[in-house]
Amino acid sequence: MTQRVELAAVIDRLAIDALITDYAVTVDDGDWDGYRQLFTPGGRADYRSAGGIEGGVDEIAAWLAETMRLFPMRQHLIANRKLDFGTRDQDIGDTAHVQADYVNPMRFDTATSTAPDFVCGGRYSFALLRTHSGWRLRHVVVTEKWRRTADERQQGERRRETTSDA
Repeated sequence: MTQRVELAAVIDRLAIDALITDYAVTVDDGDWDGYRQLFTPGGRADYRSAGGIEGGVDEIAAWLAETMRLFPMRQHLIANRKLDFGTRDQDIGDTAHVQADYVNPMRFDTATSTAPDFVCGGRYSFALLRTHSGWRLRHVVVTEKWRRTADERQQGERRRETTSDA
């Protein structure tokens, strides 16, 4: 691999990393116009494993806007990003796939809900396409693997305290 090709790969990796970070920030900040701009025309997302819906980016953005009102505090932390490139001609049409783990603490609006805060975690699968506007998301799939409420954490802490006192 030549230095020019290696440099292009590094630039692509940085651009894709920024796109994945922008994805998390737009959801956390409730920037639904920004969220839509991260996707290709015809882009889709699937949140069914986390209790959501699957659909086109406009449908998903509208659903997220409504659903996320319940959670004024949310913070997606995306880590362990595994990036694989598909076609790479350094032009439009290149593809990539990112698999990344996430942890997502969320707090319900205490003015409208008495439900406990919760944290969930799982894995994202991002399919990307290079466009004239740069790398964009073609498809996002969320696979939620676990969820824990504040009540469950407190119960676990009480069990540990009881066990350590014995």
